[in-house]
Amino acid sequence: MGRSQTEDHGTAGPRLVGGPVLSAPGPPDGALPGVPYDTQHFALASGTEDASVVDRDVSGAVGRVLEQVLADRMARARDVHPLFGDDVAGRVAHFTRAGGKRTRSRFVWWALRACGGGGAVPVAAALRIGAALELVQTCALVHDDVMDGSALRRGRPALHVDVAGQYADAAPGGRAEQLGDGTAILAGDLALAWADDLLAETPLERRSERTVRRLWSDMRTEMVAGQYLDLHGQATGSRSLPRALRAARLKSALYSVERPLALGAALAGADDGTTAALCAAGRCVGTAFQLRDDLSDVFGDPRTTGKPAGGDISEGKPTCLVTLAHARAEAAGDRRSLRVLDRLLGHGPLTEEQLEEVREVLTDTGARRTVEAMIDRLVAQGLRHVDGALLDPHGGERLRLLLASAAGEGPPREAPPCGGRPRPVRAAGEGAGR
Repeated sequence: MGRSQTEDHGTAGPRLVGGPVLSAPGPPDGALPGVPYDTQHFALASGTEDASVVDRDVSGAVGRVLEQVLADRMARARDVHPLFGDDVAGRVAHFTRAGGKRTRSRFVWWALRACGGGGAVPVAAALRIGAALELVQTCALVHDDVMDGSALRRGRPALHVDVAGQYADAAPGGRAEQLGDGTAILAGDLALAWADDLLAETPLERRSERTVRRLWSDMRTEMVAGQYLDLHGQATGSRSLPRALRAARLKSALYSVERPLALGAALAGADDGTTAALCAAGRCVGTAFQLRDDLSDVFGDPRTTGKPAGGDISEGKPTCLVTLAHARAEAAGDRRSLRVLDRLLGHGPLTEEQLEEVREVLTDTGARRTVEAMIDRLVAQGLRHVDGALLDPHGGERLRLLLASAAGEGPPREAPPCGGRPRPVRAAGEGAGR
C-alpha cells in the first residue's frame, strides 16, 4: 500500500504526505470513461490493492489504510503539541488500532463486491471509508463509556479511566477524574474529525459522490439521535417497547449495518432495487445485532465481552429486553419480578447475586426467549432480502455469510440457504441504476 493521501488545495492534484506533488498530466490511453483522471491517478498513486487480494483479508487491508492515516495524523498532532499528541491523539490511535472485528468495514467491502464493484477507484474508496468507519466507532465507544460511567472496554481500562489513573497523583481531589472525562470527550471528537477528514480526502466517482456524502452525513446524525434516545429513556425510566426498538435501530442498526451496506452499494453504482434490498437486509440484521448485544450485556461472559456483565441493568437502560420483561410482569401481575426490576434497575453496580436475580426475571417472564426469537426472525428476514437481490455470486455469498453471523456469537460461519442462492448482478448502467 502507498503512503497516506491528503489534498493539496494549492495544486492541481493530490500529493503524498511529506512527498512531492503528483502531477496529473492528462488521461493516458485506457483511462476509465466518466471518471476524472485526477481521481484515477489518486487511486493508482495510493497503491490500491487488487480487489481479489482484499477479498482474502478485508480487515488486514483496512488496517493498512488505518496505519497510514493514523501515522500521518499522529505526526501532525505532535507538531501541534507533544502533550496533546501523546495524551489525546495517541490514545485515539491506540484505541482504533486495537479495534474489534472491523465488522462495519467488512459490510462496506462485501456490499461493494456483491454489487459487482472492483475497479481501482471504488476499491480505494471502500478501504478508506472502512477506515473512516473505524474512527467513527472509536468516537462512539469512547463517548459511550463516559456517558455510561463504564470502567472497562475490551478488557482494559476505558479511555477516561486510563487518563484519570495516569494523572491521579498530579491532579488530586477529583480533578484527575474530571481530566479523564474531558480528555475522553475530546478524544472522541478528534476521532470523528479524523473520520470526516478521511472521507473528505477520498476521491469518488461522479456517479456515487453525492450519495456517499449524503449517507455519511445521515449516518452521523442518526448515531447521535440514537444515543440521545438511549440517554433520555435511561433518565426518564421509559418503558415503551416501540421507543426501545426505535432507539436500537438508530443507535446500532443503521450505523452498524444498513448505512455501511448502502455506502458499499453506492460505491459500486448499484441500481435502486439492489440498494433497497441491501438496506432492508441491513435494517433487519442491524436490529438483531443490537438485540444480541443487549442479551450479551446481561448473560454474556465478561472474558468475551470485555466489560462487566449487567452494565445496562445498573445504568437503567431501557433496552428491549428489559422493557419486555417489565411489560410481561405487569400483564401477569407478577409483583415479585416487578419489585426486582424496580429495586435493581438503574441503581448502580450489581453484586453477582443481584445480577442473578435480574437474570431470573428476564428468563422467567419469557423476555429472554422472546428476544432470542426476534433475533432469529430478523436475521431470517434479512437473508431473504439478500436472496431476492441480483448479486454477484462470490460477493453475494460472502455478504450473506457476514450478515448471518453478525447477530450471533463467534466468527462468521456457513448459513443454511433461505430462499435460493445469490444471482448475478446487473451490469452498471442497466435498469434504474444511479
